[in-house]
Amino acid sequence: MFSHESFLTPEEYSAVYLSAKVALFATLCNLPFALFLGWCLARYQFRFKFLLEAVIQLPMVLPPVVLGYLLLVLFGAQGWIGKYLGRLGIQLAFDWKGAVLASMIVAFPLFVQPIRLSFQLINQQLEHVAASLGASPLRVFFQISLPLALPGVLMGSILGFSRSLGEFGATITFVGNIPDETRTLPIAIYSVLQQPDAEHSAMRLVLLSIILAFAALLANYFIVQRYQKKLEA
Repeated sequence: MFSHESFLTPEEYSAVYLSAKVALFATLCNLPFALFLGWCLARYQFRFKFLLEAVIQLPMVLPPVVLGYLLLVLFGAQGWIGKYLGRLGIQLAFDWKGAVLASMIVAFPLFVQPIRLSFQLINQQLEHVAASLGASPLRVFFQISLPLALPGVLMGSILGFSRSLGEFGATITFVGNIPDETRTLPIAIYSVLQQPDAEHSAMRLVLLSIILAFAALLANYFIVQRYQKKLEA
């Protein structure tokens, strides 16, 4: 198992590469929305705020297959939104870009919460002083608030990236299981398990998934520890 068979096959490399690409795009696309919503939830009180928070957390409690079905209804070729996107030459269903969308939605709650908590921990007097000295709201945000909230942004990004790597249910429902197009690492494991005498391949992919998840958790742990030391200093 750890000789020549320990190297990934071209199909397995393709699944790993596609998973990394989907997770990276999902992370980059989620980040602006998570920053905006994390900031709003941390700074403002408004009517029906609890409903917004519930909607943000909904992907955490809904079965992933339900999310995949809803994505098909909305963004499928004949979906409410998908049929208009199709006229523009944009296809999401059964395409790797649809896997990005599914990963974005499933991982989004993990982005927002650490970012929101980081903004809540900021001493708002620093922001008020900068504003009183003539700094614009955008300048206060990018030069004071965002740097102070950076640990939460990093934690949210790591957790969201890791969740995107492991996304399965919504992805396979929305974009299917197409080799080199939508077959991400979790879907590749599922496919291998359907084949006879494929224990070695399944074990390689499972171990790789565990290593990637463990590395993400370690990175998140060290960020938290470093941030706590700064707070205690």
